[in-house]
Amino acid sequence: MSKMFTDLRQIALNGPTMGTRWSALFPAPAGFDPAPVQTALQAAVREVDAQMSTWNPASDLMRLNAAPTGEWVAVPARLMAVLRLGLKIGRASNGAFDIGMGDAVAAWGFGPNAATPGHIRAAMSAHRAAAHAVLDLDAAGRARKHAPITLDLNGIAKGYGVDRLAEVLTDFGLTSALVGIDGEMRALGLRPDGTPWTIAVEAPDRTRRAPHSILALQDAAVATSGDYRHWINVQGRRLSHTMHPTKAAPLLAPPASVTVIAQTCAEADAWATALMVLGADDGATLARQCGLDALFLLRDTTDRIRTVAVGRMFSQAAKGWGAQGGREVGKYSPL
Repeated sequence: MSKMFTDLRQIALNGPTMGTRWSALFPAPAGFDPAPVQTALQAAVREVDAQMSTWNPASDLMRLNAAPTGEWVAVPARLMAVLRLGLKIGRASNGAFDIGMGDAVAAWGFGPNAATPGHIRAAMSAHRAAAHAVLDLDAAGRARKHAPITLDLNGIAKGYGVDRLAEVLTDFGLTSALVGIDGEMRALGLRPDGTPWTIAVEAPDRTRRAPHSILALQDAAVATSGDYRHWINVQGRRLSHTMHPTKAAPLLAPPASVTVIAQTCAEADAWATALMVLGADDGATLARQCGLDALFLLRDTTDRIRTVAVGRMFSQAAKGWGAQGGREVGKYSPL
């Protein structure tokens, strides 16, 4: 017989990863030992970082970046899965999401080293082809570049790390949980009282952290890409960390933020970046074509925020009621 939710205690775990922290919140019966779960969760995100980090010269991704053009390189299965998903969303977004922007990200100072004008000029003047056009992946777990490219998974690896946290908890038999890394979140099941997990969509405010709205999720993930947390100042202008794939430069007039709901956090993470690049008009059009749930927050000339909602989750909720379909149940409630 299942325990009443009043017999359960809430366990909160966290730890360092990818320059920020991961978190896991789940109910468990009295006497449950969270230590093995903590160890397994930390090992899972450590593995993601070891395979996909651009800050670690010894990572599997950096080993692939260093390999000569035309040479097949064996890569671990988890990295291969993320590369495949990145290329898939790259194609689906017509190149708006591109995992081949590593040189531009580094040149503009969003990597381990400071920005340098020479590297910026080189990145902007380089002949660029989308990663899905120049990176081959085979069934044997190998990757090959057939043109110079520097891969960067910062737009998808964090979301994949969240998915790994969820997988670890599932392996422990936990079916009700909320896991996240730096605001990218995934909900498993419902809370013990039968209600969805609630997540704040952050207001795009550069000076303080505050919620713009509340999202309730069951068995779904959410990720946000914004212009208000990671940026550089160039000649008095703040430029977001999100790169324009063809210009190899930060976006000049992006949405304040884009939030995407998907089954996995890796998908939500990548699509949020792609829609950020496309902007509200083209992004909303593509989101509708792809059946995505997306929320665009846009600043007007007076710095007020207006919204563009796409998909059942956001559009119906914007009218004051929830959405239900497939394995997802949720509602979006403006504060």
